[in-house]
Amino acid sequence: MLRIGQSSDIHPLKKGRKLILGGVLIPHDKGCLGHSDADALLHAVAESILGALALGDLGTHFPDHDPAYAGADSMKILESVYHMMDSHGYEVNNLDALIQIEKPKMAPYIHKMRENIAVCLHCDLTQVSVKATRGEKLGFVGREEGVLAQCVILLRKKSQGS
Repeated sequence: MLRIGQSSDIHPLKKGRKLILGGVLIPHDKGCLGHSDADALLHAVAESILGALALGDLGTHFPDHDPAYAGADSMKILESVYHMMDSHGYEVNNLDALIQIEKPKMAPYIHKMRENIAVCLHCDLTQVSVKATRGEKLGFVGREEGVLAQCVILLRKKSQGS
């Protein structure tokens, strides 16, 4: 059985915050603002898995009013979601993610993001696609006010031998 999930995550950019996307600390004067480390990419990936499994959203499992998640490492959140997926008998077939951010350029960091996600989800690097695009000075992305990450994921039921 196959299951498809999709999600988007938006975070405002704020001076003095760390910019962490895909588990990678990226040098920049602005970072994502949020209750956790605000890694919009990992949040979109995690929530797409939850959606594929009909398990609700990130806020259901990791509420932003819970002090336990203040400053939380989103790699740990994704790892928890992986265990939910695993316990339901599913694994990643493939995922395709997109980061929309005006600056800085994401190209130097994409490979490490893909590696981080593949390791966390116990899948091959070839099953993880991460792309980035700019806002071309249009909208909140183009004005450098925020970042938007999106993910589509296909899960498959694990075979008896997995």
